[in-house]
Amino acid sequence: MQIELTDHRTTQFKGQLQSLFRDEFDEELSEYRANEILKLAIKTLCPDVYNQAVQDVRAHLQMKLDDLDVEIYVDV
Repeated sequence: MQIELTDHRTTQFKGQLQSLFRDEFDEELSEYRANEILKLAIKTLCPDVYNQAVQDVRAHLQMKLDDLDVEIYVDV
């Protein structure tokens, strides 16, 4: 699965990276370097974050289904 960000999100994230480097490290981060960091983050972090989100949703839905079983079960 290819994870892609919108142009707005990409620009926003790169701006935040450049601000972080400027404010915390007193270093100017070029557009190229910010883009490379973003690509690395997407490649290495995003799949794990996505998979964790899927697992969280799956667990939440399973709880709801378990609750539904209790609600609709009829004692015979």
